[in-house]
Amino acid sequence: MHRRAFLKTGAAAGLSVSVAGCLDVGPLSSSPGATDDVVLEKPERYDDLRSARDDGALAYPIHADPLPEATVPAPLHDRTVSTREFVGERHVLMTFIFTRCPNACQLLTDALRHVQDDSVEQGFADEVAFMPVTFDPEHDTAEKLQEHGERHSVIREPGHWYYLRPDGPERAEEVVNGQFGIGFESLSPEEREERGMGEDMFFQHISAILLANKDGYVERLYTGGDASPVTLVDGVETLRERW
Repeated sequence: MHRRAFLKTGAAAGLSVSVAGCLDVGPLSSSPGATDDVVLEKPERYDDLRSARDDGALAYPIHADPLPEATVPAPLHDRTVSTREFVGERHVLMTFIFTRCPNACQLLTDALRHVQDDSVEQGFADEVAFMPVTFDPEHDTAEKLQEHGERHSVIREPGHWYYLRPDGPERAEEVVNGQFGIGFESLSPEEREERGMGEDMFFQHISAILLANKDGYVERLYTGGDASPVTLVDGVETLRERW
């Protein structure tokens, strides 16, 4: 029985549940997450983040929020994929990139690939789905996405890694910024020069990786330096142990 079902059963029976072994949780009242929908501990400054999120000052989902839903073409699989398609089946890792990005997006992709490598080595590849979303669909054609995957040595089969490509810039804005709150801005050559950015920095954007559990709730939204391979692998392993 998975953890949430177990906890709800105990609560319904009026029990003070203590779970031993790999779940590593205490009594029901001291669940490490913000709600029974999540199993990772609350992130630092969670109360401030929750207040900002509830007040509308923070656009992207945080710990214990439902995973946003959007249906986006997955051109390398010749079909569309819902971001909530794997609810009930797999944990989900998402990031938001443009493939010609010279630095941050490459690191985000590598972080996901490290988790994929770990999942294959440790035998849990069927438990995690990877969904990088491009916000540069005019450039990031199916061919470019395939080249990007090959460059990063990702495994696309059997259906574990889905590149999602919105239909055009307006749809990319709706999905990435509107649905997921991951802000990005297209930069002109003049704006890049004015901001002291390289010629190949076509976008300024939030660097983020989202980890959602099998029930479709966000466990972590890693940003900046927290979106590292070590942090991500540790988060996924902890999630699996407690699930």
